[in-house]
Amino acid sequence: MTSRLSSTPSRRTVVKAAAATAVVAAPVLAAASSATAASAQEAPAFLHGVASGDPLPDGVLLWTRITPTPDAVPGSGKGADTAVGWEVAEDKAFARIAARGTTTSKAASDHTVKVDVRGLRQATAYYFRFTAGTGISAVGRTRTAPATEAATPGVRFGVVSCANWEAGYFSAYRHLAARADLDAILHLGDYIYEYATGGYPEPKYVVRQHSPKNEITTLADYRTRHATYKTDSDLQALHAAHPVIAIWDDHEFANDTWSGGAENHTPGAEGEWAARAAAARQAYFEWMPVRASTEGTVYRRLRFGKLADLHLLDLRSFRSQQATVGSGSVDDPNRSITGRAQLDWLKAGLAGSDAAWKLVGTSVMISPVAFGSVPAHLLGPIAELLGLPKEGLAVNVDQWDGYTDDRKELLAHLTQRGIDNTVFLTGDIHMAWANDVPVKAATYPFSESAATEFVVTSVTSDNLDDILHVAPGTLSLVASAAVKAANRHVKWIDMDNHGYGVLDVTAERSQMDYYVISDKTTEDATSKWARSYRTLSGTQRVERVGQPVR
Repeated sequence: MTSRLSSTPSRRTVVKAAAATAVVAAPVLAAASSATAASAQEAPAFLHGVASGDPLPDGVLLWTRITPTPDAVPGSGKGADTAVGWEVAEDKAFARIAARGTTTSKAASDHTVKVDVRGLRQATAYYFRFTAGTGISAVGRTRTAPATEAATPGVRFGVVSCANWEAGYFSAYRHLAARADLDAILHLGDYIYEYATGGYPEPKYVVRQHSPKNEITTLADYRTRHATYKTDSDLQALHAAHPVIAIWDDHEFANDTWSGGAENHTPGAEGEWAARAAAARQAYFEWMPVRASTEGTVYRRLRFGKLADLHLLDLRSFRSQQATVGSGSVDDPNRSITGRAQLDWLKAGLAGSDAAWKLVGTSVMISPVAFGSVPAHLLGPIAELLGLPKEGLAVNVDQWDGYTDDRKELLAHLTQRGIDNTVFLTGDIHMAWANDVPVKAATYPFSESAATEFVVTSVTSDNLDDILHVAPGTLSLVASAAVKAANRHVKWIDMDNHGYGVLDVTAERSQMDYYVISDKTTEDATSKWARSYRTLSGTQRVERVGQPVR
């Protein structure tokens, strides 16, 4: 794997293409520290924080990990079954208990604990904690969803993706944790990264080393990497402050994952893909406050009153292998990014929704993107001549651009059924975007928009200036202008900054406020508002707003 790790992952291909276009035209503990802390403990310890997720009107999923004995470190398979108590209260002092119970942590699930609590009141904040022996966890705060038919005036989500431990500190998480106005955090994938230390970024740019140092391929490896992330104080603060709604992307498994393999997997040398994928999936559901569907996947639907249905996608488990750029196979109707069952599920859910807004969590960008200064009206004819996607010159075939038939079917479904107020929420690309989602990109804006899309930048993973090692803005202004010129549905791009989004939804509009952090390589990075875009009800178009929602 040495040669592969020294090459550029495809996640960086798209920003390098943009650069080429521009030229032409709180202290954090390492996983090892957890073992050190555990070695000094006398009682079962909660070293990896507490979390909640997937809020429902009457309940929420609670999570923690107990270290029952000093040697029962994550991935070790050691440690006896341990009784763990849990409590949910209406107040932080736990004077008014709403629910309580006992469960058991086992080595078979890496001593992680998940409790699906029901019987709670709708749209209500609660506090929770765990106990084991004389050990007691930190206190977490969570919130239930509004009643299914409630006329909810508003809902607000923090939105994040792409947090590479070795690339920097998780300050974005700390700033979201400090907000008291969020209903939940939406994590759109790449919660962890699978590379060996120094694989991405290069060794000289590594800010802090993760554990294990090797590329993760086994169940013990994936468990240990998840555990490393959950020793981060900013990530612990985020999970303790808000319920998290998460989907996976490729790096929870391996770079450019598809149903039968991955770019960053060598059969034989690294075992069979099915075994590696099963290990990654098991560790994910053990370590994340996520309810697995009956198929053992993350596509599912959550509702926030009559205001919003949130459709969450799994774009890794069922997809066809990525196409070769220029092969023409990106338009093959036999290839799919969603798989037939999931696409039918999504279409049915969108058509059947009576919510004011249909939010779709998609780990990769659905908007078509052509890189270059080719006029939009020439993209279609040139694509046909060159055997490239008819909807534009695809650069990143890992996105929906590599599976245009699925996208065409979904967008046609939205327009033909008159489904409005669909907003795609996206991560993956390490840049912030605000897009209309055109039915035909080559003729836009003279043709219709089927939906809108808000893309959040990375928490730490490299973007344009990081990859080229230039000062922010050196090339990005020219690059973004060229991209916008070739893609008139793209309203804004930020290719340089790291940070997060805050999505505020009301009956009248959905607005994304984009925030950036000052420096991902410092632990005390500050945060500031950068831009805001919104889509008004019934318009399917985005527009700039002069200030964030207060």
